[in-house]
Amino acid sequence: MINIAIFGFGVVGGGTAEVLTQNEQLISERVGDKINIKYILDLRDFPGHPLAGRVVHDIDVILSDPEVKICAELMGGSHPAFEFSERALKAGKSVVTSNKEVVANFGPELLRTAAENNVRYLFEASVGGGIPVIHPIGSCLTANDITEVDGILNGTTNYILTKMISEGSDFETALAEAQQKGYAERNPAADVDGIDTCRKISILSAIAFGKLVPPEKILTEGIRAVSLVDVANAAKLGYVVKLIGKTVRVGDKISACVSPTLVSRSNPLANINDVYNGILVNGNAIGDVMFYGRGAGKLPTASAVVSDIIDIATYLDHPVHSFHVWERLSDDEILPAEELESRFYLRFASKPETLSGLPCPSVVSDETDNFALVCGKTTLKSLRDRYGDCTIMRLL
Repeated sequence: MINIAIFGFGVVGGGTAEVLTQNEQLISERVGDKINIKYILDLRDFPGHPLAGRVVHDIDVILSDPEVKICAELMGGSHPAFEFSERALKAGKSVVTSNKEVVANFGPELLRTAAENNVRYLFEASVGGGIPVIHPIGSCLTANDITEVDGILNGTTNYILTKMISEGSDFETALAEAQQKGYAERNPAADVDGIDTCRKISILSAIAFGKLVPPEKILTEGIRAVSLVDVANAAKLGYVVKLIGKTVRVGDKISACVSPTLVSRSNPLANINDVYNGILVNGNAIGDVMFYGRGAGKLPTASAVVSDIIDIATYLDHPVHSFHVWERLSDDEILPAEELESRFYLRFASKPETLSGLPCPSVVSDETDNFALVCGKTTLKSLRDRYGDCTIMRLL
């Protein structure tokens, strides 16, 4: 029997217990042993729940029990999730997590601690929910020199933009509908302001390139400023507006950003709609590879958590060989997204006095209050210096 503990018995914690219970026989056969939830750490009691007798309120009960081999940190937030994960690793227990905030901000420290204590720290559920992406990029594509990763990494914003594109809903109406359906939180800032996507693309930068672009170094824009005018202009061009997390290697530097982006209808990401996520990876040997599925939700996320538990449990008695060990990129190793060349879409409240200096400008709309164009490759910094606060979006 392999004993585990679950830290946090909310949506994902409850889903993890549900998957382990419903698929108990199948999982036992694949692992070669029974996985037993010995403890659930939470501030609350759960009277009447079948697992209520396993709830504890003190983490030391778990850390001092040598029978517990794996801990699933499913609490959310940075603190005390980071401290609990670190203590569990130091106590010789492997840790799995769905907590993108902890992985993006403290991944290097936790991976180092895991290596020092000959245990594992896995986080498949932290980026794509139920979509397998961490292991495929870090292992299955390891023969490739990864050049770029672009992703629709947040189901809430993708749902809102899908409604704006397909039904003509404005941002506020689409957001209200997402909240009504449970796709958006009452306070949607982490989603609509791009914070959630920023954390995920930070993690993907580390998996793809071996070093992490810290979230605070990633230029992050949300979708609040996207208007139906932009959606209509994009459609004229054969594009759709998506919130894209991007990380790319440029020479010996890495760049990363999160921003509303005009995605060509010929790009597979243009067809990712509603709450679904998609990640497009380019490798020099394999070319483009696409990962697609539900990026959130109780059972999809729990599926990824349990897959990490199974991975560790299956090889519990084997020496640890972890390839997920990385450091943060220094400022000298990061190309600021403002200096990353791209084609751009620009929209002005009125026609600018001059377009001279813009590479290959092509007018999309010349209406009095909607003068819009696309241009050839340049940098965001150059455009901001020249035109100030007009609407600017990258093209993909």
